[in-house]
Amino acid sequence: MESLADQAAGVEEFLRIVRGLPEAELGAPGTHVGVKVRGKGFAYLKEDTGVAMVKATLEEQEALVGQAPEVFTRSYTSNSFGWVEIRLDRVPPDELAELVTEAWCLTAPRRLVEEYEAGR
Repeated sequence: MESLADQAAGVEEFLRIVRGLPEAELGAPGTHVGVKVRGKGFAYLKEDTGVAMVKATLEEQEALVGQAPEVFTRSYTSNSFGWVEIRLDRVPPDELAELVTEAWCLTAPRRLVEEYEAGR
């Protein structure tokens, strides 16, 4: 039987997912690593705590926090977006990939998203 740690994504998986997205740029290492596409932030990583924060819709923010508060925490809201903190040691890799990709899609220019979606 797999333990939660065996099923969880972790920092390296987060970085692998980000590096696979077109034009995603990682900020300088430090306590918070920002992740941007064309100068606009869509995710952050706190390597020392194993927590990532991603951009989401307000509805998605509420749904995630409501379904698994031990994994997801409401961070803050900005206009029509809600940021969600994710404990990387508690989220499955496929769910993390979906959330990071969706955050990228909410931020990247439409043409870049369309090109990415067409190539998947």
